[in-house]
Amino acid sequence: MGSHVSKQMERRKSVGSEKQQLHQLHEERGVTFPGSDHRPADRKTWMSSLDLQRLQIKSIVWPGTHDSGTNKVGIRFVSRPFAQCQSCSIYRQLVLGARVLDIRVDENRRVCHGILATYSVDVVIRDVKRFLSETQSELILLEIRTEFGKNDPPDFDKYLVDQLGDVLIHQDEGVFDRTVAEVLPRRVICVWKPSKAAPPGPGSPLWSRGYLRDNWIDTDLPMTKFQSNLKHLGEQQPVSGRKYFYRVENTATPQADNPVVCVRPVTGRIHGFARLFIAEAFNKGIGDRIQVFSTDFIDGDFVDACVGLTQARLEGKA
Repeated sequence: MGSHVSKQMERRKSVGSEKQQLHQLHEERGVTFPGSDHRPADRKTWMSSLDLQRLQIKSIVWPGTHDSGTNKVGIRFVSRPFAQCQSCSIYRQLVLGARVLDIRVDENRRVCHGILATYSVDVVIRDVKRFLSETQSELILLEIRTEFGKNDPPDFDKYLVDQLGDVLIHQDEGVFDRTVAEVLPRRVICVWKPSKAAPPGPGSPLWSRGYLRDNWIDTDLPMTKFQSNLKHLGEQQPVSGRKYFYRVENTATPQADNPVVCVRPVTGRIHGFARLFIAEAFNKGIGDRIQVFSTDFIDGDFVDACVGLTQARLEGKA
């Protein structure tokens, strides 16, 4: 018992120390980067406000949501705080400016996070279609994967193509060099990551898992996650030479051996440092690697940072 208490006290000290390190870095370095002062007039149509004839797919900084379909996961006030990573619907996330969705499903086509399931994936598709119907030139990077430990939903690739076929951008590495205007009127890059089923092949309406990569670190320590994200980002090629999307997740994950196991307070340890991450990437000379940037509980300032950097790239300032 005594050793357990001692371990928890040390853990709390580590968390406090790492939070202080991030605050100190913020004070020393600031959060200025190319485009950091930009604010889109309307986040719902931020992509459409840019020069789509020149904006290449690979140059977009895509604001994303982590575990996008968890706004109603579990039981409110009971199990939900342990698994909820977003507080608003898929549609509201898109309206707020998110352009990358992270959806996990089980064999029954229910969206889930670990052992907790929520609404049918039909709800996600409905919200995506609603958003697309209300906008003209906004692209979406939709990642759907079978949750760890779950079985693939039967014939799920066919379901996705049936539901989204007309708007799907087909798997083709040449897409990265094309502009938004060149891929329109198709609007959705859908990455399907099954557990055991055959992956989508070249030319398919769906994209295989290798086209959206990341290096997820399972930690609740904010500075550890921040530094790990920088390290792995630095190992990637600049976006100008890449033929895949690379994601950085500005999140922290509750740990079972820690007394704080609800998502919001844990991920909150790093949530406010998204702009600092972008600024530090430029300080280290790796700002040209940033591409997909995701967060828990997405907010407008996070979106603005991504849009600002996208605008700066378009203007040749980054």
